[in-house]
Amino acid sequence: MKNQKIKLIWDFKGEDSEQIAQHHTIHIDEFAKKENVDLISSGVESINSNHHIAFLIVNESEMIIVRDALIPHRGEYFENHHT
Repeated sequence: MKNQKIKLIWDFKGEDSEQIAQHHTIHIDEFAKKENVDLISSGVESINSNHHIAFLIVNESEMIIVRDALIPHRGEYFENHHT
């Protein structure tokens, strides 16, 4: 599939997982700016009260530079569903 988008994910667990995930997105955004990565989106999602994720979404062509530098816990193909 042409121009696939990849969602790279960092998991944080525990009582302060939301604050840690929010702080991690600062580093994600700083890295993207410094390395001129075309960042589609970044943010925090709540899995439950003790599990939050920080994420970024990039084009597949830029995934390796981010993966190798920031070492996410996991990744998945991202599909943007328009309603």
